[in-house]
Amino acid sequence: MTRAEHTEQSLDALRRSGDELADATVATLFERGEVGTYNSLMRYVSTAGQPLPDGLPEVAREYLHRTAAPPAWVDWDEMERARLFFIDNNVHISTALSFASMPACFLVPHVAKLLSASHSLNFPSKRMAETGQFTVHLMQPNAFEAGSRFIPAAQKVRLLHASIRYHLGREGRWDVAGLGIPICQEDMIGGQMMFSIQVLDALHRLGIHMSTEGAESYYYAWRVVGAMLGVDQDHVPADLAAARRFSDLYMTRHMGPSEEGVHLTRQLIDLYEEVVPGTLLDPVVSALVRHLIGDTCADWLEVPRTRWDTLVKAVPVLLNVLETVEDRSPLGAWALDRLGHLTTVFELSSLTRGRVMHYAIPEQLRKEYGLSSAVPRTRRWTPPAPVVSAPDGDAADTSA
Repeated sequence: MTRAEHTEQSLDALRRSGDELADATVATLFERGEVGTYNSLMRYVSTAGQPLPDGLPEVAREYLHRTAAPPAWVDWDEMERARLFFIDNNVHISTALSFASMPACFLVPHVAKLLSASHSLNFPSKRMAETGQFTVHLMQPNAFEAGSRFIPAAQKVRLLHASIRYHLGREGRWDVAGLGIPICQEDMIGGQMMFSIQVLDALHRLGIHMSTEGAESYYYAWRVVGAMLGVDQDHVPADLAAARRFSDLYMTRHMGPSEEGVHLTRQLIDLYEEVVPGTLLDPVVSALVRHLIGDTCADWLEVPRTRWDTLVKAVPVLLNVLETVEDRSPLGAWALDRLGHLTTVFELSSLTRGRVMHYAIPEQLRKEYGLSSAVPRTRRWTPPAPVVSAPDGDAADTSA
């Protein structure tokens, strides 16, 4: 279908729209006090086609049945081309997601605030592990078949987003008049842009060789993802040219500095400095972020300037040489693909520490945003102060 060009007015309208199906499901789960039951039981549902557990709330069961298949319009040949594109560029895509897409999210102040508001996102390794696992699941050959992990992950992520809308709306702590609905349709489409065309932009800056067909297929795969996450496809850019226009308009409408963006960026840099062996190469993390998002945006996020800022600009030259070897040698292509796969596996295993991400519905958001727990809780127990022996052998109380 032909889509009209987006304008400031049409994007303003998208800020007032959420995800009707997921929002209704989450509201019912909270109103009936069934969120804990849902989270406990769904922890063991991780593959498509797996029988749903007894005792699962009926509203959740209905939602899972309605969202158990990809949209009928999916072109499977296009999806296979996207998968091959991912295999060919997996380590580069992981780099772009980590050092360009995530900082791009932090550049939108209200998005950074949303990310900070989620209690679990206080731990950046969890956020990056969730993103990495989600993308790897998407690009498996059986992503949409029985036994895959992608569809359950998409179903859970969609409810997680709805739960954040529920909490913020219920507590009245979000400026709906000024900012629109939390995780609104405009922001969800904007998120698609960050994980699709902005990834492709980063690959280009890194000097990666890409065909137009491969790039279009990769973008198409994220359109399918968006549909499964509740994005209204009537408003999603149909191709990369339209995506470029939407992405530019979205970012110029919203991007800017914020305390939350700075804090999240610092967490991200610290996380990857821990992943990088030793300390000598730690500054490469900041330098790569600065190279991929540009100096103005990096300054907004307070990305440190380092001695590597100039050296990292040589990375595209080195990658261009490797890409040329890959283009001209089937054996070289195979070896580099295997190396890329192993690097991605190592990075993901470092972030997950062997865990499977479950994308649970948060029962509360961070208290800094004034959001109370949905379920009353008693005061947390703390251990008593330690007692040490006084010189005369009597116990001395050190609690004072």
